[in-house]
Amino acid sequence: MVDQKNKELIVRPTAQKAALDRFLSKLKGVTVLNIDPKLVAGKKFQTIHESPDADMVVCKTFDQMKQAGSAGKVFGYYKKVLSNADVDEIKKASEAGASFVIVDADDWKIIPLENIIAKLHRSKTRVYTTASSSKEVATMFSVLELGVDGVILSTASEDEVEKASQQLSSTRFPIKVARVVEVKDVGTGERVCVDTASMMGMGEGMLVGSRSNFMLLVHNESVGSSFTSPRPFRVNAGAVYCYTITPDGNTRYLSELESGTDVWIVNKDGMSRKATVGRSKIETRPLRLIRAEIEGESGTVILQNAETIRLIKPDGKLLSVTEVKVGDEVLGFAKPASGRHFGMEVDEYIVEK
Repeated sequence: MVDQKNKELIVRPTAQKAALDRFLSKLKGVTVLNIDPKLVAGKKFQTIHESPDADMVVCKTFDQMKQAGSAGKVFGYYKKVLSNADVDEIKKASEAGASFVIVDADDWKIIPLENIIAKLHRSKTRVYTTASSSKEVATMFSVLELGVDGVILSTASEDEVEKASQQLSSTRFPIKVARVVEVKDVGTGERVCVDTASMMGMGEGMLVGSRSNFMLLVHNESVGSSFTSPRPFRVNAGAVYCYTITPDGNTRYLSELESGTDVWIVNKDGMSRKATVGRSKIETRPLRLIRAEIEGESGTVILQNAETIRLIKPDGKLLSVTEVKVGDEVLGFAKPASGRHFGMEVDEYIVEK
């Protein structure tokens, strides 16, 4: 699991001067630019640059670091990594007081970054690297599980910045107590088993429900049974029609999930992280409907009727679907109803039953 807290996306604008103001006006959530501070004077951006006037001065020699330190500036060290000697030099820069290092490794980025992260992750020096696309950004933020502390993205595309920013996105869902008011076996149907490319721990799962504004937290299969081994990458999520919320802010039917789809993994405290679906299995199984209420909102979820599918109780303990009864309390998510058009939230009158 990569903790995206305190990670940074820094943008290096490649837009021509005539288009620079327009590009900057479109940026959302970006506060630091790798640009000459003269070009953004008066604008609400911090700058990281070779210029001594930058908020964070990029140095390429140890003498430059000494000068920047003497001037009271925040400074860092830039190094193009071609060998292990360069990795050792970056470590020495950290020991010399660099607040950050910029690792530029055009070829074989992953291995040198892994070595540098391993050497510096207990230091106070932040590790930045460079990227030219949002896909590269996603990779850099996951190197050696810890990921780099920041990525400098060179682009003139607002869309690329938005896609890259999503790599840092996280949502805290207001998890609340749901009281079960009905439990009913509903025969057989198709359910979706979501296997992700991430390992999940106790208290983590997916929000699933019959309504886009009412979902229960379905636990992953990190706890096995007498007849099955633990599968901590899996959430046996629910019937094909059920909704889940995806990191783009939309809802998706479970039947739409497929290899490569991003989903939210949510823990019992409401903190979320992105995971990629590796495989989605739709199979016919016996099903059970659970209806619950949260602060006046009511909703249902249909899950496979098996002991390995579990909900989470307010005290963090797990409750098997086969043991759920009226009056039980489990964790869920609810908010006032709104309409959805192809998964996107819209303001319209809607009643879902």
